Amino acid sequence: MENIVDYPPGIFAAAFVIQWLAAWIGAKLGLRLHGAPEDVRSDYNIVLGATLTLLGLIIAFSFSMALGRYDQRKNYEEAEANAIGTEYVRADVLPQADGDRVRELLKQYTDLRIRFYITRDKEDLRRIDADTMRVQSELWTAAARPGMAQPNQVVALAVSGMNDVINSQGYTQAAWLYRIPAGAWALMFATAIFSNLLLGVEVRRFDLKLFTVLPLVIAVSFLLIADIDSPRRGMIRVHPLNLESLRGSLK
Repeated sequence: MENIVDYPPGIFAAAFVIQWLAAWIGAKLGLRLHGAPEDVRSDYNIVLGATLTLLGLIIAFSFSMALGRYDQRKNYEEAEANAIGTEYVRADVLPQADGDRVRELLKQYTDLRIRFYITRDKEDLRRIDADTMRVQSELWTAAARPGMAQPNQVVALAVSGMNDVINSQGYTQAAWLYRIPAGAWALMFATAIFSNLLLGVEVRRFDLKLFTVLPLVIAVSFLLIADIDSPRRGMIRVHPLNLESLRGSLK
């Protein structure tokens, strides 16, 4: 399921083709229902309406879930920039050598965080993660060493700020890992298939243009949800505007 989410156009193509085939199969099976009594057809229309309503609700909830995660990624990007900027200023309370070292490492760290948001290559992402862990370790050592040598409230500000920098990266990582559950995708696809199948049974003749409308609309909805829910592959992505602005001010 992760592969599907990472390629929104694949979701669009799969959803459209599968739903169209379901509608076509339903139209072939529906020839048997055309001679059914009126009360049977009335009950059938109730089932069809309920299924389409359920599909609309599931799509709406999934879209809301994806949009919420997108907003969360934006908020954490802003939080990262604020934490790094605050720690850059707090480095003044450290001894000069340690403060200069912290500021230099924070510049490197900011560049790594920007690359994390921009890159789409998996190998490049692995290198970024490894470099991020290394710089985080060096940052913590540079901030904690004077704190242990001269424990006081002023130096503790720099140590606390460094903890915020590292924690903010962890929150961002978690927000990028969590996606719409595979079960939700399976439920959306299953409901969409049954909706088109029932719709095909309802119509009295197969019309190519008519049978394209509902699969196309639903497939576009799936495409939008998958695009927003895919942090790297989608067209709608979080751009590190705050981090880029911070990098410019640090330099």
